Formats: sequence, structure tokens, C-alpha cells
Amino acid sequence: MKQLIKIILSMLFVFLVIAPSYSEDKKENFNEHEINFYTGMFDFSDDGQRAALFGLEHQNENLVRDSFLGNISPVTGFMITENNAAYGYTGIQAFYNMGKVKFTPSFTPGLYSKGDGKDLGHAIEFKSELQFSLDFFSNSELGFSYNHISNASLGKKNPGANSYMFNFLKKF
Repeated sequence: MKQLIKIILSMLFVFLVIAPSYSEDKKENFNEHEINFYTGMFDFSDDGQRAALFGLEHQNENLVRDSFLGNISPVTGFMITENNAAYGYTGIQAFYNMGKVKFTPSFTPGLYSKGDGKDLGHAIEFKSELQFSLDFFSNSELGFSYNHISNASLGKKNPGANSYMFNFLKKF
């Protein structure tokens, strides 16, 4: 638990203190907001708990910061499964632009409610995600992402859940 708190505080320190604000000339290259609509399979690796999921994520481009980790920004989202399991989260993500392909890893702590779905062992859960997207259209991207949700042993049990999603990202 102490190690988890240290990691979270270190990430916040990097984002808020070390990461300098991006310059005004870079700001013109960004739209203000990006919305990520996604759907996929929650806990695809557990046959008994597998469920379709739908989600929405928001990222504000005005809050992008350059750091030694790349361009990072806060991200907030919500997902729900067909079994009414729900996860609301907020955290940070990094951007790595490789031409038409973009790589976006993220870490987002959040609150989980099992509904009629899988019991993940605690209300506080942590989502680590990797997303790849292709810049096909003006201000829009299509992508694929994989995530793992776990409570980092905060609860008596920690089964975790692995999910994959197909993403449609739109900048406004």
C-alpha cells in the first residue's frame, strides 16, 4: 500500500511540477477537446465473467504538458458492461506520435461497482491501458486498446480483469 501511494504521488509530482507547460506556438496544433467512444470485451480472459462493454473518455488538449515522458495530459472516463458493472476513472495519459500511428499509454485510478458482473474485490481499482490509433480522417482516429484493471491488493481478493476495446476518437 505504501509503495502504491509513493507511485501515485510521484506521478502527480511529475505531471504538476516537473512537466513544463507547452508553448503557445504548439497550442495552435491542438483542438481543445478529444472524446474517445469505445466498445469491446470486458474480462475477455475469464469465460465465466466475459461481458460486452461501452465507454466514453474525455481529454482536454489545453492541459497537455511536455515532459521527459512525452506529452502527458489528464484523462477522465466512464465505462459500463452489459452486466451493469461500471467503472469511473480519472488519471494521466501520454502521447507518442509516430506519423499516422499514435501510441497512448495511460494510468487511471477510479471507482468500480460490480453490478451483476465480476467482483474485482474493492471499490478502488486501477486501470493501466495501451492504445494504438490511426489518423484516418481530419480530427478523427480509429484505434485499438488493451487494459488491465486491478485493485493492487487493496481488497481481500484481487482477480483483476483484462479487456480490449475498439476506439473512435474525435477532436472538437
